[in-house]
Amino acid sequence: MKMNNGQQTNSFEEKYKVLSKVNYPSDIKQMDITELKQLCQDIREYLIDTISEIGGHFGGGLGTVELTVGVHKVFNTPYDLVVWDTGHQAYPHKIITGRKEALKKIRKLGGISGFLKRTESEYDAFGAGHATTSISAALGMAVGRDINNEPDRKVIAIIGDGAMTGGMAYEAMNNSGMIKSDLIVILNDNNMSIAPNVWQISNYFTEMISHPDYNRFKGQIWDLTGKLDQFGDRLRKIAARLEHGIKAIITPGMLFEALGFRYFGPINGHNLHQVIRILDHVKNLKGPILIHAITEKGKGYKPAESHVQRLHASTPFDKITGVAYKKADAPKPYTTIFGNALVELVKENPKIVGITAAMPDGTGLDILQKEFPKNYFDVGIAEEHAVTFAAGLATQGIIPVVAIYSTFLQRAFDQIIHDVALQKLHVVFVLDRAGLVGADGPTHHGSFDVSYMRFIPNMVLMAPKDEAELRNMLYTAIKYKKGPIALRYPRGSALGVPIKEGFEQLEIGKAEIISEGEDVALLAYGAMVNYAIKAAQLLKEENVSAQVVNMRFAKPLDTELLDAIAGKFDKIVTLEENSLIGGFGSGILEYFSDKNYKNDILRIGLPDYFVEHGTQEELHNLIGIDPVGIKQKVISFIHTYQNK
Repeated sequence: MKMNNGQQTNSFEEKYKVLSKVNYPSDIKQMDITELKQLCQDIREYLIDTISEIGGHFGGGLGTVELTVGVHKVFNTPYDLVVWDTGHQAYPHKIITGRKEALKKIRKLGGISGFLKRTESEYDAFGAGHATTSISAALGMAVGRDINNEPDRKVIAIIGDGAMTGGMAYEAMNNSGMIKSDLIVILNDNNMSIAPNVWQISNYFTEMISHPDYNRFKGQIWDLTGKLDQFGDRLRKIAARLEHGIKAIITPGMLFEALGFRYFGPINGHNLHQVIRILDHVKNLKGPILIHAITEKGKGYKPAESHVQRLHASTPFDKITGVAYKKADAPKPYTTIFGNALVELVKENPKIVGITAAMPDGTGLDILQKEFPKNYFDVGIAEEHAVTFAAGLATQGIIPVVAIYSTFLQRAFDQIIHDVALQKLHVVFVLDRAGLVGADGPTHHGSFDVSYMRFIPNMVLMAPKDEAELRNMLYTAIKYKKGPIALRYPRGSALGVPIKEGFEQLEIGKAEIISEGEDVALLAYGAMVNYAIKAAQLLKEENVSAQVVNMRFAKPLDTELLDAIAGKFDKIVTLEENSLIGGFGSGILEYFSDKNYKNDILRIGLPDYFVEHGTQEELHNLIGIDPVGIKQKVISFIHTYQNK
């Protein structure tokens, strides 16, 4: 608040003159085009001001401002259902659906989600964190609407930002064309999906064929020719061929037409007047409709327009330059360590290739792309294809390194089993973002990969305790020839340990004793080794002597060492940043049960619920897997069994 001529005025109202009046879509229904354009400008400015301070997904939302305003202007949300694909595009949607102030705490502990979430708002018709889901979900809603006999209810799917590179979108479109329920799909094409065609002619043609008068006239002609027997049929065919021929010449829409959609576009997705007109024209048309809107990722903010990948999402950054603030003297991220190590290995062996599913920067493969572009493959948002593509490469003696986030590799589960493991193919899986990833929350936590890969025959699973071991595990995986092998590592900075030149090949299934102890054994997997070391120091202050073991492998387990530990310790603790159900600790329990060992075992890991978003440190503390939490759980575990 500040003083102005003796009166208090709200600086927010001064800066965002129209946005300050908008809390829900109902507030924009009576606005004219001038006010709506100013609203779009306010939303962009508010996004830039807010996200530059707190971080978050950025470029995608800047590109969807006009589409968002247009959809909420034309349709009766939330009764009409809007389904967003890849929820990071939906920050403007959140702003005008009651979460304007809440945006200041987006992705923070206790704040709103960075993605769509049904429990967060009635305007979020479907949860969206992974891509290519919108058309399938929207078709399900449309069919549900038909069953419920709600003919006036509209269903709109907004897909884009690369999601059209995923096969699931085309599966859904094919099914939509078969079912023929009323459904509107808006393709937000920001050059991550499909390139534009001839704009001016196409815009005119789209305007014409979407206009209600044209469609009424077309309907009347159709009815009239239907009464003219064979001559009428010939006229219908000629008219249909003419319309399809024009579309084929001046639009890229014939693929969508072949899938059963009526195609309109491409249109300028930043021309608010045109967006509103086309939505008004098509909202009452029958059957599946696709509107192709050309947008620009990062629209309205020069640094984001110039660096669409870097400012897709960002930590807090300088508003003027768009450059993220750097932490002083922070160790390199695990992702960078992996990317550099892979480049070193490709220099030694040109038959090694890297595969990413539309995440070169996020997986570190952008480093390989720059150094060895012929050894780099980006398959788009198509994890299933990435894995089977790798399987095909492996049959020809190529060594594919498939670098995909833990949460996204879930989407290729069948391909891992059927196409890779069953055939014992040498495919290396590198799982970035394993464990709790922080602000992106439950859609992106790598909580399940140990569980969903551990029971697959022929699979080897390992996880490094630090960046030096990451390099050696990657080297070991490259040298392993007996089948698929996977390694996982967490998001964020590595530990800063020294890295020697060259690589060391590890023995498969062999663990490493970090420190000796007498009272309890801490069997830690991957990133939890560092926490186990710190917890052991805290336990020492409580007169508890803990042996710390870096297990390295979740499969195969070091059974020789486990036999020795079973004979020495009554109490054993397993530590992992994976779901406790089916994870590393479950593997230890299974082995001890098979051997009929009677040791007391405590498993520490991720609980059987979806952990919300916050910083990694906050979440570790919240569920008690940080060093203090581990110490407390171990003390309680020891006391419980001592008192029996």
